[in-house]
Amino acid sequence: MARVTAAEVKEIIDGCTTSDVIVGVMIDAASELITQVFEDDEDIGTTLLKEIERWLTAHMLVSTLERMGSEEKVGDAQIKYTGQWGKKLESTPYGQMVLTLDTTGKMAKMGKSGASVTAITSFD
Repeated sequence: MARVTAAEVKEIIDGCTTSDVIVGVMIDAASELITQVFEDDEDIGTTLLKEIERWLTAHMLVSTLERMGSEEKVGDAQIKYTGQWGKKLESTPYGQMVLTLDTTGKMAKMGKSGASVTAITSFD
């Protein structure tokens, strides 16, 4: 179940024009992810989880529908967007806030696989 509303997410995105229905879809995705990542964590409180969900939803929106411009030009209309593909949560200020709010470090580790070593017995 979602912890935030579309209005709460839109509060932190300057000039957000995305409909509440679409923001709701993003909230649902963010909420499910947050629930899975922190399902066994009893140290992180509900208030902090709500804020992480809100900022994660904003990150998802500006990564897709509400792209943030870093440069604009009027003559021959040109715009450059912020963020770099492949940088995950580090690619937007909203994602960076998620990483800051997550005191457990679980969001930063998400999607990274651990290394493993397998010993092969000698065949002598």
